[in-house]
Formats: sequence, structure tokens, C-alpha cells
Amino acid sequence: MTRVLIVEDDPAILRGLKDNLLIESYEVLTASDGEAGYRLVREQKPDLVILDLMLPGMSGYEVCRRLRQEGNPTPILMLSARGEEADRVLGLDLGADDYVTKPFSVRELLARVRAIVRRLNPPKALPDELRFDDVVVDFRRYEARRGEQRVEMTRKEFGVLQYLAARSGEVVRRDELLEEVWDYQNYPTTRTVDNHVLSLRAKIEGRPAEPRHLITVHGVGYKFVP
Repeated sequence: MTRVLIVEDDPAILRGLKDNLLIESYEVLTASDGEAGYRLVREQKPDLVILDLMLPGMSGYEVCRRLRQEGNPTPILMLSARGEEADRVLGLDLGADDYVTKPFSVRELLARVRAIVRRLNPPKALPDELRFDDVVVDFRRYEARRGEQRVEMTRKEFGVLQYLAARSGEVVRRDELLEEVWDYQNYPTTRTVDNHVLSLRAKIEGRPAEPRHLITVHGVGYKFVP
């Protein structure tokens, strides 16, 4: 489980971020001042730090500076009510991996968290070809066959199937598919993914109503099982 440390002195923001990260199945640690946050990074070794800049005691800038001077590579997502270019540049120059200005969209922040986590754990290379049952899919040529019959698929359907196949056996969240296949950062609904999976099942599953390969993981997303 990915461990995220939130260092934030505003109780409402801290509680909201913690609740949303827990819903996303992250392990969450919290601190409300810079000294405590700095200590937790060193002791608990989180996978990611969400770091407010304006903290009591040690500022977020100083926490970031010390960690990077020590050679600590833990990814840092900075939060600040100060959106001036000079502040963003300073934070990034000190070694932050990303910067979000308050007030922020929780959905956007979660998308940025997922993007950082994916860089830590990159998926396997996308396959050029996929074979299962009597289905053959050539992702390079955008061609698919089921037995002797050609299967017509849209580019996005090829993209969804290719990404799921690259993570064969793993659960892939709907949000991740939107970000990777559609390159959405701000999106209105995940029904787009659901509709494409339904269409794919109708084209490549023997019994679409009882799928064996494109499996729904309720409340989370989908996984491909060869």
C-alpha cells in the first residue's frame, strides 16, 4: 500500500485530504507542523509527501530544502496559498516534484498524486499484440480478429484494452484509464470508461453478460484476465 504523509496546519484541509486519500486506498500519515513532518519523513519513509509551505516552526520550504540536502528523494507535492510564479519556481528549484495553489480541486490534487505514484511504479511496456481464446489484437496496426471475423474497434477501445493488458491481472482505476488513455486531468464523469468497456465486451467476450476477461472490480475499476 502506498504511504502518503500530509503536512498541513489547517485542520479542515488536513481532514479533507486524509479522508479522500483513505477512500483512494492510500495509507495516510499526518503532521501539523514542519518539525513533525520532517521527523516523520525520516522515521516512517513515506512514498509521497503533500507539504504545505506556510507551516508553524519550520516552513515547508525548509523541510524540502533539508530533505534534498540529505539526499532524500521522497516525492514532494507542495501546497501553497501563494500562487506567484517566483514562489512556484522556488519550490520546484528546492526539489519539489509538483506544486498546487490553494484553493485547489481535490480531484485535481488526487490526479496529481496518482501521476506521481505511477512514476514511482511505472506500468509494464504496452504490448504490441494480444492473444486470448480466439481473439487476436494487433495494437500497432489497430486490427483485431475474433476467429476468422474482423472486429471493428475504435482507437480509444484499442487504447483501453492495451492499457489493461499491460497491467494484466491488476486492478486499474477508472480515473487512471481516463488520465492515460484520454489524457484527462479535469473530467466530468467516469462513465466514459464504463461505456468503452461495455462496448469491448460485446466485441471480444464470448458471453458479454458474464465476462471472463474484462472484469469489473466494483467501486474501483477494471482488470484484464487472459
